[in-house]
Amino acid sequence: MPFFYQSGEQIKRGDRVRLHGEPGEIEFVADPAGDPSDWFVKEYGGGVMIAEPKVFGSLFINAPVSQYEDLEFVSRGS
Repeated sequence: MPFFYQSGEQIKRGDRVRLHGEPGEIEFVADPAGDPSDWFVKEYGGGVMIAEPKVFGSLFINAPVSQYEDLEFVSRGS
């Protein structure tokens, strides 16, 4: 079950994003369909971890990620 931004792009590790208007990066995607045995998936369910050090440090957003209005896709990371 991939996760998507409101703009329609699939969320991937390393993506550059804006969270509440501040720059950030997708640290990892916790996808229950990809690896249901992953400890993070077991503990927190599906979602994405965003590194946004200026304001939050890191923030985990769980499903449904596509409804999180303050997360904007900027570009793909390298």
